[in-house]
Amino acid sequence: MEEKTTKTNNVKKYQLTGKRFGRGAVDSGLTHECGVFGAIATEWPTQIDIAQTVCLGLVALQHRGQESAGIVTSEGNCNKNFHIHKGMGMINNIFTDETIKKLKGNLGIGHTRYSTSAASEEVNCQPFVVHTIHGAIALAHNGELVNCDSLRNDVLGRGVGLSTYSDSELITQSLCVNPPVNEVNGPDWPARIRHLMKLTPLSYSLVIMMKDKIYGVRDPFGNRPLCLGRIVPLESSTRKANGLTNGNANSQEADGYVISSESCGFLSIGARYVREVLPGEIVEISRDGIRTVDIVERPNGKDRQAFCIFEYVYFARSDSIFEGQMVYSVRMQCGKQLAREAFIEADIVSSVPESGTAAAHGFSRESNIAFAEVLCKNRYVGRTFIQPSTRLRQLGVAKKFGALSENVAGKRLILIDDSIVRGNTIGPIIKLLRDAGAKEVHIRIASPPLLYPCYMGINIPTREELIGNKLNPEELAKQINADSLAYLSVDGLVRAVRTNLQTDNPKTIGHCTACLTGEYPIELDW
Repeated sequence: MEEKTTKTNNVKKYQLTGKRFGRGAVDSGLTHECGVFGAIATEWPTQIDIAQTVCLGLVALQHRGQESAGIVTSEGNCNKNFHIHKGMGMINNIFTDETIKKLKGNLGIGHTRYSTSAASEEVNCQPFVVHTIHGAIALAHNGELVNCDSLRNDVLGRGVGLSTYSDSELITQSLCVNPPVNEVNGPDWPARIRHLMKLTPLSYSLVIMMKDKIYGVRDPFGNRPLCLGRIVPLESSTRKANGLTNGNANSQEADGYVISSESCGFLSIGARYVREVLPGEIVEISRDGIRTVDIVERPNGKDRQAFCIFEYVYFARSDSIFEGQMVYSVRMQCGKQLAREAFIEADIVSSVPESGTAAAHGFSRESNIAFAEVLCKNRYVGRTFIQPSTRLRQLGVAKKFGALSENVAGKRLILIDDSIVRGNTIGPIIKLLRDAGAKEVHIRIASPPLLYPCYMGINIPTREELIGNKLNPEELAKQINADSLAYLSVDGLVRAVRTNLQTDNPKTIGHCTACLTGEYPIELDW
């Protein structure tokens, strides 16, 4: 792959060709690259099982990646000896009671992965651990660097070999070979991190572990999510379980601190949400608490951040908190807005479970059309090596869903889903509902059509594969045998996301809609 940078009117452009220009082929739907998690105890030696805490944090992030996972722990007193376990597959299959016992430590970081820019192989499992003259460092990364090739050439040009094509190894080595000029008494890691952030504007959320501390880093545009929490003492945990407690983590009693791509797993490990890591912020998490060490500004004087809007639509778990609001509430707002834009008379509103359920409830409330379940999902469907016959393949959706015929027969129904990617699934679902006796089936999608690829950590099928580039809503409705089909507008999605958004500075609010509009946070030369 070739990647070049040019400057026009003082705006740096990233020219994407080769792999990243045309990449994006995935087997089905959309895939997120990964999730990161870290934890540190305040008392050493700790009574908290750090490895198990990180493992449970990764289980809560399993939806962000199912190909591989890893955990690295440190006891905090030796800069040469980290405990590491990584492997391919699902988290519960990688980490057993025996492997968890070997991951001793007072702090640790973990990662769960779905590959985009590097192959699905064990060599690419994270976190990456590098042994330097100053000791070991471990790093886990969510996102994808838009200028990875220029960074790669810089690292290789300094005589450093790279064993993978992973952005995460590249970031780790770049931190090691780019010391600030005024470094005298050992490594200044915050300065090195800042230097890296100046070299590449997006996309990344990082957790970086030294022997006795963890750094959390979010790119200046805030494209990928990252949040902080505190582990509360057991007696406090049993008295009150409040999932949204904004404030200073250091001013409240804590047995430890956590950092995560999403807040959805905090309650299950006895932690409470504190706040998001700000765009461009570098936080240091130690046994003494959380402190901001630097905030790197966005390049070229850009005012607005560019948080990925599809975190709200598709990727995040519904109980996660972004920008002061719960994802479930935003998805309900999307449904309400969809009802305003694309109302139609019907007997019931329903959803493709569970992806469209929150939006369906919002549509129902706004339209005053009753909600009822019409599909029952089989939760035990997995990959199979048994190839079905042509007839069974045509009925492929039946292995995932069953129709609740008593709710469907003779009814005009509106079926809500969060998105349509290739359009392969919705047609068989409609057939299933018509076979169950549905009188009319109207499809409503709680997001705009996907039209463009993403180069910032989301693996989206190529433009040629995206159904939104092939058929307009009327043509697609005819192809899938729906009575009608309508998408939420881009303006409607943005309005829904920002309805209850909480921010101290409204002028910096911004969301990346590149996959919907082709407008990227930084200019890309095509």
